[in-house]
Amino acid sequence: MTPAIQLIVGLGNPGAEYADTRHNVGFWFIDAIAQSHKAVWREEKKFFGDVSRTRINGSDIYLLKPNTYMNHSGRAVQALSSFYKIPPHAILAVHDELDIPCGRIRFKKGGGNGGHNGLKDIQAQLGTPDFCRLRFGIDHPGEKHLVVNYVLNAPRQEERERINKAIITAQETLPLLITGDFAAAQQQLHSDKNE
Repeated sequence: MTPAIQLIVGLGNPGAEYADTRHNVGFWFIDAIAQSHKAVWREEKKFFGDVSRTRINGSDIYLLKPNTYMNHSGRAVQALSSFYKIPPHAILAVHDELDIPCGRIRFKKGGGNGGHNGLKDIQAQLGTPDFCRLRFGIDHPGEKHLVVNYVLNAPRQEERERINKAIITAQETLPLLITGDFAAAQQQLHSDKNE
């Protein structure tokens, strides 16, 4: 049986200077998946990123970390999904979300991009918004002009701890997401206990 999710892409910026910034939550999550499944990353120039393949819940899943910088994330997603014939609805993009409280997680299928440049580019490259998203809350700095500096800086220690807990929770729901039981995954992810 073909899994509902075949490609998980973590969004972030490559390079040591960005590694600990809020904008790299997608990378943190996908690195945690790779580590827990003992998946090995390899740089794939034709896919503009680091790629790994692992088995989750009995299904082969591709993991992708674009090395194109956030604003051009779609190039890597389009290249890999086109090569392996993965349809947009079987792609899960994992990213930071300003409009969700820090430490909370939301799953969404399709919809807008909320001004997130990584999502915008994926949408443009795939020609559709009909891909899945796993959104990690990082809070909003309060003023629009503060956003760029905010996302490109590291979270405070207590924020990072909340995000790390959210990463563990999200990993626990992966089997549900991969089999397409999105309602059960949402119930688990959106639960009030995940504060």
